[in-house]
Amino acid sequence: MINKRRSFITGIKGTKLSKKEVSFLKKYKPWGIILFSRNINSILQTQKLTFQIRKLFKDKNYPILIDEEGGKVSRLNKFIDNSIFSADFFSNLYTQDKKKFYIYYNVYTKQISYLLNLLGINISTVPVLDVRRKTTNNVIGNRSFSSNPFIVSKLGKICISKFYENKIGTVIKHIPGHGLSKMDSHNKLPVVNQKIEVLNKIDFFPFKKQNSFLAMTAHIIYNSIDSVNAATHSHKIINLIRNKIGFKNIIMSDDISMKALKYSVSKNTTLAFKAGCDLVLHCNGKYKEMLLVAKNSPLLSSFIIKKTSQLMNIIR
Repeated sequence: MINKRRSFITGIKGTKLSKKEVSFLKKYKPWGIILFSRNINSILQTQKLTFQIRKLFKDKNYPILIDEEGGKVSRLNKFIDNSIFSADFFSNLYTQDKKKFYIYYNVYTKQISYLLNLLGINISTVPVLDVRRKTTNNVIGNRSFSSNPFIVSKLGKICISKFYENKIGTVIKHIPGHGLSKMDSHNKLPVVNQKIEVLNKIDFFPFKKQNSFLAMTAHIIYNSIDSVNAATHSHKIINLIRNKIGFKNIIMSDDISMKALKYSVSKNTTLAFKAGCDLVLHCNGKYKEMLLVAKNSPLLSSFIIKKTSQLMNIIR
């Protein structure tokens, strides 16, 4: 039953569930599971894994996520080469020849969706809606569509629409915008000093009026809004995402174990919920950390249950 699940998404360690993981999943019932390259060796093995997960939850639509952006972030690289198809590749195509772009992007999204559906994966954490700058850290780089917020917004809308047409859910990221970050938030906490007027005009703009059911937060401090807390831990930022950017669906944190967040896994989890995140994401598959996230995650709210049902009606 979905109302018995908890408000977190977890990674797992290997290519099949261990006995310990099976017990963990039965007891704590996360909202979803996210897969990485370490979990994927072949099509048949991945199908067995996702079948095992769904059988455990007795839910053929149970949320299984993956980062399949194309370009340098492709978790399926053991059996497909998606490396040239970055967001930047498609943006350049869009600006040069829109007709060609629509043909290529339609084929691309159909093929990726076909593969994800074949594997039993129903949510891809795309599109990246960060607006690229000359100083943007390479952790974003060509994962961003463009330095033009209008192009980022437009291509984001197309991406979401195409994946929904092909029964794959989406996650816009990294809300409210990672483009001004000069650091990799996997390793350090980036601080953005830009005025809110500029942020609103450029960085926040692509996230407005997007039809995704999920959005992933940025582990970044925006000094002009909250000089103490990263967005994931900031009630002020989550409030801005809700009321200024206007995102009304499920807000999930970026990986709660990233080094940008300075507290323990337990405290990082509780602070994210206190700030207003609906779901917490934990990726590394370390069992002791998984337990801490699970024990500090509440049961799903009626809001999450309602939004999940709406999402599944589109992608099932």
